[in-house]
Amino acid sequence: MTTNEEELTAIRASVASLCAGFPAEYWRALDRERAYPTDFVDAMTREGFLGALIPEEFGGSGLGLRAASAILEEVHKNGCNAAACHAQMYTMGTILKHGSPEQKSRWLPAIATGEIRLQAFGVTEPTSGSETLALGTTATREGDHYVVNGQKIWTSRAEHSDFMILLARTTPRDQIKSRMDGLSVFMLDMRAALGNGLTIRPIRTMMNHATTEVFFDNVKVSAANLIGEEGKGFRYILDGMNAERTLIAAECLGDAQWFIDKASRYASERKVFGRPIGANQAVQFPIARAYAQYRAAALMVERAADRFDAGLPAGEEANIAKLLASEASWAAAEACVQTHGGFGFAEEFDIERKFRETRLYQVAPISTNLILAFLGQNALGMPKSY
Repeated sequence: MTTNEEELTAIRASVASLCAGFPAEYWRALDRERAYPTDFVDAMTREGFLGALIPEEFGGSGLGLRAASAILEEVHKNGCNAAACHAQMYTMGTILKHGSPEQKSRWLPAIATGEIRLQAFGVTEPTSGSETLALGTTATREGDHYVVNGQKIWTSRAEHSDFMILLARTTPRDQIKSRMDGLSVFMLDMRAALGNGLTIRPIRTMMNHATTEVFFDNVKVSAANLIGEEGKGFRYILDGMNAERTLIAAECLGDAQWFIDKASRYASERKVFGRPIGANQAVQFPIARAYAQYRAAALMVERAADRFDAGLPAGEEANIAKLLASEASWAAAEACVQTHGGFGFAEEFDIERKFRETRLYQVAPISTNLILAFLGQNALGMPKSY
């Protein structure tokens, strides 16, 4: 669905209004306790923002990626953090694109209303990392169900999700004809699996990200929960990665704006040696450069979202958008800390919290080096490095 600028402005205003009810003190307290922002997630759900990409026929808003990007950008621009809930937006894309009509009718309306929390995405493993095709978690068919054994790591929000989109190996690697075959996608009911072979172990990290390690010990999942064709799951997962990277890039744009606004205001107000510190080029120029980086990244995020919404290939654009936006937010964060000096490290200024949060996006959901490898090999035709 195409959304015009007037509609985007209205969406941004609505998100900003919601975010006003969750001030810095709210996020500060959660960060201190490493607690999940349940109230914020509930509010985002009630307002329909997390069902933005679900078609209206299934109870969603039927918006495109451009509008969804505006929602997440605005969340971060207002000092909030959408990492607690953004997966509810795009993880369902696997069902929407590859699920059967019965699966869509069964799950999408409940995901749109939040009745089903689909926040967990079980792909990465401790031994394979970004090498998804080497994952070892298995799903073995036994009659009308599969039995899952293995382990996933960096499965964020698993403790706050009812279902998980799970990628598992259904054909041994020595029996497949193509590296991309042999993996399948399942809609795993975590509520039924907990206590029946599924174990979730929280991982404490430098930011409040609610990430976990998940263990599967003979966990049963109904064959009816297989999404699409057995053995084609890796291709299905790839479909959703462009949306994920574009949306994460939008969050980075929001962070960049928050840091730039904070830094420029402080630099204009703070006086040392009788004049505002922002009059000094050593203070002013890093902020101005970060602003230029943000503006350039914003154009690429817009282009990636527009191509995705038009049904055009968007892999190159989505990867570049994520690369540029994450680097812009990190440059803005560095400038903001440096501008504030010691106050940049004080909890009450919120800079150190946002600084930690935005650093993540140099690594996740795809690292900067893997993006460069993708561009070198796919956009520039250079030899494959891995």
